[in-house]
Amino acid sequence: MPVSLSLFLVLFTFVLLSIALGLKFYEWWRKREMSAMLRTAAEEPSPGRAQLLREMGGKRPALEVWLERFSLLHKINRLTQQAGVNLTPGGLLAIMAGGGVGALVVTFALPGLFTFPGSSTALALVCGAAPFFYLRRKRARRLAAFEEQFPEALDFLARSMRAGHAFTISLRMASEDMPDPLGLEFRTLFNEQNLGAPLETALNNMAARVPLLDVRFFVSAVVLQKQTGGNLGEILSRLAHVIRERFRLKGQVKAASAHGRVTALVLTILPAATAVLMMLAAPAYLKSMLDDPDGKKLIAGAIVCQIAGQLIIRKIIRIKV
Repeated sequence: MPVSLSLFLVLFTFVLLSIALGLKFYEWWRKREMSAMLRTAAEEPSPGRAQLLREMGGKRPALEVWLERFSLLHKINRLTQQAGVNLTPGGLLAIMAGGGVGALVVTFALPGLFTFPGSSTALALVCGAAPFFYLRRKRARRLAAFEEQFPEALDFLARSMRAGHAFTISLRMASEDMPDPLGLEFRTLFNEQNLGAPLETALNNMAARVPLLDVRFFVSAVVLQKQTGGNLGEILSRLAHVIRERFRLKGQVKAASAHGRVTALVLTILPAATAVLMMLAAPAYLKSMLDDPDGKKLIAGAIVCQIAGQLIIRKIIRIKV
């Protein structure tokens, strides 16, 4: 068996074992934390405090205290919540650190593929940041799905109230009939107000969980109607019509800017793809450029100009509706 194949099998086995052990440890840690929180809540009840069960679990992990000191704990929790992922801040950081360490192990095990200076660090940074950008992408997709379902939900609420149901009952019916993620958010909204929270507070919490302009319109309309009166069903029907018109306009803008988006994608990928192909075809060509001080300046300038150009093109083609 060739040495390279043996090295690959050993490395592959090591990575699989590391992932399996990491998942086992994370599951054990989650069970231990949940048991501690439930035990503390059972031994020291405090009905007068409106806190989450997680906050009643005694002393928090040092990592969460450190993240809260730098105002990162709330942001990470909000990101995972909006992405619809059941992941703690510590779990996210552990996955990111594992990705970076795994990339370093790969670069050290296969030095022939990473001969350029800084390639190991660059790969570790990319692999470490990949889980964060994955959550950002998943959050964007979830919000887009919510925004697409929202007009139908508003029409459902309007029809239900015209049939004689109360607003809260209409919320419960919509949460049961609408698919996720909208159904999940409406269930959370209904459960919060059903457990004693004021409707305005529950609506504001929903607006914080789903940072969309349409949701803020919905919350403002419901709160204003509760304070001044009016036909809420008619208000929601008009709001659904406005949201559909915005969707239609956004589709026209997206079609008009398609050429610019494709151009930006090609101009971004082409230089990087050309550099990779040159590294594979003629590695000595770029190596001599990296060894020269002026060559390093040219490469750094090209990278900066590439990033600046991408940001400028993105600013031009991104039209808010």
